[in-house]
Amino acid sequence: MVVSGKGKTGGESALAIKELTGGYSRRRPVLHGVSLTLNRGELLGLIGLNGAGKSTAIKHILGLMVPHSGEVRVAGATLEEDRELYRSSISYVPEQPSLFPNLTVKEHLQWTAMAYGLKQDAAWARADKLAATFRMTDAMKSLPDTLSKGMKQKVMLMNALLVEPALLIIDEPFLGLDPLAIRGLVGALDEVRAQGTAILLSSHILSALERKANRLVVLHKGRLIAEGTPKEVKEQAGCSGAEATLDDAFEALVEAAEGGRAGE
Repeated sequence: MVVSGKGKTGGESALAIKELTGGYSRRRPVLHGVSLTLNRGELLGLIGLNGAGKSTAIKHILGLMVPHSGEVRVAGATLEEDRELYRSSISYVPEQPSLFPNLTVKEHLQWTAMAYGLKQDAAWARADKLAATFRMTDAMKSLPDTLSKGMKQKVMLMNALLVEPALLIIDEPFLGLDPLAIRGLVGALDEVRAQGTAILLSSHILSALERKANRLVVLHKGRLIAEGTPKEVKEQAGCSGAEATLDDAFEALVEAAEGGRAGE
């Protein structure tokens, strides 16, 4: 369902990746020396083509894969240094919803609250607020099989946001959501950011990231080819004109990276 937690100790950096090289095979790594930092209260957009290494990077952050070299720190600790702090500081919402078939929406939230020791009154008050935000109040007693994909995605998001984690990782959160749900999600993300949660958001909907992200990182074939604010990334791509969009900048960056590889 959701890999989640409530840990908020540590310094300003919720996530720090240093020279990460990794993947499924040491002979053919997917990531090559990737470094990035995500501070409390920031939203960092992760951009790249399919196969760029975004999912592999997320798996390394979640501790599902062991780096070939380099390190990943969450809330100031590596997985080896403090497994409990590391895992309790992350909430993760995958692209494809994954729910327990025999638990209702309300029971999913109850399970999450119990699993992470949330105070009951505060947890239910927040759960009710999240249900209203995502227009899921009438579905609280429903089982997953009766829900649409978009509604299942809402359940995943509600469980992740219930915990108020130090680091929230969301993979393609806008897929399957209706316009009102997207607005509710953006509002909920703004709320948890104001409370100090850092958000790593991977999405192909660049217009949303251009409006909401504090900073962006662009991956291509496992290498970081641009990073900075949306404005800075557009400038790095040579798309600094008033009419230039992040989509224009991304296309230019990929074309430049492909051209550079072709000349090697």
